[in-house]
Amino acid sequence: MKALITGVDGFVGGHLAQHLADQQDTTIIGTTWLSTNQYPHLEKLGVHLHQIDLTNEEATHQLIEDTRPDHIYHLAGQSFVPESFKHPWETLRNNIQAQLNILQGIVKQGLETRVLVVGTAEVYGPISPSEVPTNEQQPLHPTSPYGVSKVAQDMLGLQYFHSHQVAAIRVRPFNQIGPGQSQRFVIPAFASQIAAIEKGSQEPIIKVGNLAAKRDFTDVRDMVRAYLLLLQHGEPGEVYNIGSEQAYSIQEILDTLLGMTEIPIEVQIDPDRFRPVEIPIMQADNSKIQAATGWRPTYSIEQSLADILAEWRARMNSV
Repeated sequence: MKALITGVDGFVGGHLAQHLADQQDTTIIGTTWLSTNQYPHLEKLGVHLHQIDLTNEEATHQLIEDTRPDHIYHLAGQSFVPESFKHPWETLRNNIQAQLNILQGIVKQGLETRVLVVGTAEVYGPISPSEVPTNEQQPLHPTSPYGVSKVAQDMLGLQYFHSHQVAAIRVRPFNQIGPGQSQRFVIPAFASQIAAIEKGSQEPIIKVGNLAAKRDFTDVRDMVRAYLLLLQHGEPGEVYNIGSEQAYSIQEILDTLLGMTEIPIEVQIDPDRFRPVEIPIMQADNSKIQAATGWRPTYSIEQSLADILAEWRARMNSV
């Protein structure tokens, strides 16, 4: 079994590589944006690294021709919602063109590759209380350029399944958390500030955005299990939500993290941390993936938060 992970150098990609390395008879191929010699931890896992710009059609097609993967996990892309408002066209071009090049490469080589088209729950946009938890039949109302780009990726996967019989399995993950995530995202942003305050390198103030929003958080280590299970057992052409079916307010997340430190910390609202459009709640109906694979999350929210804070404490202590 040959598995290609695009964006293997990213947050989810690294965890997926570790999970696949634990499987028998799996050769892991990974793409990176930067030089391949910067990822010794991936080399230790036996990942065969390729530095490539996936928006380059010729280079992407050549990669697929050379590697001929059985599975493709397409994780690469611009995934930070606020960045998409600053650079909308770059987000659209990057995410859509890379997806298109991969699908075209599969068709060009006549491969029977199963490809995971990784979307996002952001495509659902604002929903009414009666539509919570949200299932895969919910109409798509993206509220950001990032969400629009993911709708396009999702629909490209569906179109290539219908028009070229590409074995595309589409997923809409809800919020992913865990060790290794960039502090641009809300939970590592909180954890990194707490760790810095404990070390004395930041005054005891945490700056926050919208604390009322509720999100469905799934540990990345559970998420990558779901990805593998869906490529093994998912139905091509279908789409699957991946989430915990539990929604927590950002206030609840912050309070839990603050309860893990003994230092009194003041919380300040920072208007710059609010999005142009706020989605009040995102909560998954995950019954479809459960029926297809038996998957359920195993990490509690408390365990995930403790692991994230422990990682940031270790980072601060190593400086």
